[in-house]
Amino acid sequence: MNLMSATTAIAIALPSLVLTAAWILSARSNMDREKSSPFECGFDPKSTARIPFSMRFFLLAIIFIVFDIEIVLLMPIPTVILSNNINTTLLTSMAFLLILLLGLIHEWKEGSLDWSY
Repeated sequence: MNLMSATTAIAIALPSLVLTAAWILSARSNMDREKSSPFECGFDPKSTARIPFSMRFFLLAIIFIVFDIEIVLLMPIPTVILSNNINTTLLTSMAFLLILLLGLIHEWKEGSLDWSY
């Protein structure tokens, strides 16, 4: 019982200490204007350092990553078919493919895959 209470005390104290240290160390001062400006060899910057970002490209990249992960999840299906019950494996595989197809149709109709405009 004594070991359990000591372990509990350490489990509470250690994360609390780390969170407190992180909070203290993360305090920043926004008073210094020079730190927030871009540095170009001591000269004033010619233009803004913040470049515009295409939100459509970002959404397309996220969709690509999601579908790429789904393809990785589909890759072991042939091996699983050989080693397990074929009916259960085919049923779950078809359900997974149906969900993927419905997601693709939704993205297509929403216009997220249309890069032309």
